[in-house]
Amino acid sequence: MKVRDVVIFSGEQFSVPQCIQRIDTRSTHGWQVRYHGTKMFSDHSPDGSGARAALDKATKELLKRIAEHPAPVALQRAPSAHKTSDLPSGISGPIVRTRRNAGTRVAVLSVLLPQFGKRPKCTTIHIGSENTYTPRRFKDAVARAIELRSQAEQVYEQEATRARRREGAQLRSMLREAASGAAATAAE
Repeated sequence: MKVRDVVIFSGEQFSVPQCIQRIDTRSTHGWQVRYHGTKMFSDHSPDGSGARAALDKATKELLKRIAEHPAPVALQRAPSAHKTSDLPSGISGPIVRTRRNAGTRVAVLSVLLPQFGKRPKCTTIHIGSENTYTPRRFKDAVARAIELRSQAEQVYEQEATRARRREGAQLRSMLREAASGAAATAAE
């Protein structure tokens, strides 16, 4: 998981994981977890002396939320406002193409299948040729396209959640190493 260095108003520096933000206003000082909702962890001091404890609590809450909730994904669920067809997001068509060898025209639907960590894959679903195209075949092709797209979205969400949980596990082990290193330094 990405971490960044944050220097608070008291001059103290912290390594802060993504999804945790520092809030410093005239009357509020603390850390806010922003993952499946928000939760504030106050320093309980105007001088920032409780910032370390508040960040530890916020980090534990973030790790708990990562373990319990699916990762948020930015897939487009609804069609764009300017889309002219009634087809769902990620499905375009019918597209009429001419086959190279036979010279016949065929109609297909284009389906954009999201892949986590990779470029989306574009696939086509055959509807029919000039002679075999019917409204029923079009509806069947749309149903297949919707099913393909929804399966790809489910796989995408599962892989995104797995990746986020791996990041959470890495963050947890990094925190353990830092805690054991601090304990060893204090013992010397």
